[in-house]
Amino acid sequence: MFQVENITVNYGMIQAVRGVSFEVNQGEIVALIGANGAGKTTILHTITGLMHPKSGSITFEGQDITNRPAHKIVGLGVAHVPEGRRVFADLSVIENLRLGAYTRSDKAEIERDIENIYQKFPRLKERKNQLAGTLSGGEQQMLAMGRALMSRPKMIVMDEPSMGLSPLYVREIFNIIEEIHQSGTTVLLVEQNAKKALSIADRAYVLETGKVVLTGDAKKLMNDESVKKAYLSE
Repeated sequence: MFQVENITVNYGMIQAVRGVSFEVNQGEIVALIGANGAGKTTILHTITGLMHPKSGSITFEGQDITNRPAHKIVGLGVAHVPEGRRVFADLSVIENLRLGAYTRSDKAEIERDIENIYQKFPRLKERKNQLAGTLSGGEQQMLAMGRALMSRPKMIVMDEPSMGLSPLYVREIFNIIEEIHQSGTTVLLVEQNAKKALSIADRAYVLETGKVVLTGDAKKLMNDESVKKAYLSE
């Protein structure tokens, strides 16, 4: 469904990502894990069209999307929940959700989808007319996820969804990621919280200094001594 082949990404003279390849099959949850600065967010920005690779290719459902602009990639069915939530702070909850559907024109269906989002995230319904900037961190994360779902994606790409959240919200967010997956959406998850990510993923790739150093079944990686030592020690 989604293939990344040998991409290299530079920040000026610095090579942030070096020859990375991975794939996400339809219906999977795939996790990219690694320490801060391993290149996870750079990879996500590249595959969602916010940055361009120096070399390599990215394909989605057989189409080359390597240098396509971000809005065109959304139109193909790839939604992005960025790091740090990035909600429109001066707009209400419902306005943020409607903006998530900007690639669509089916008004009645959009309203139906908003109701579905409210069922998934009851807190958003309670606060639908509230400015997004006044929500708590966990609520903003829910809004960012809800907004991404409004484009009816085939695949959702999440960048550090647990960052800065209380353990209670982290648990809730990961439960919702599993629900999204069960309803048929493929998930690519970039996460520093390796334990949480591996607990819900089918497969995972471990990144270090811009390279994939390990890949495999997520449950097996959880028991891998090198992974345990580097990422799972309490």
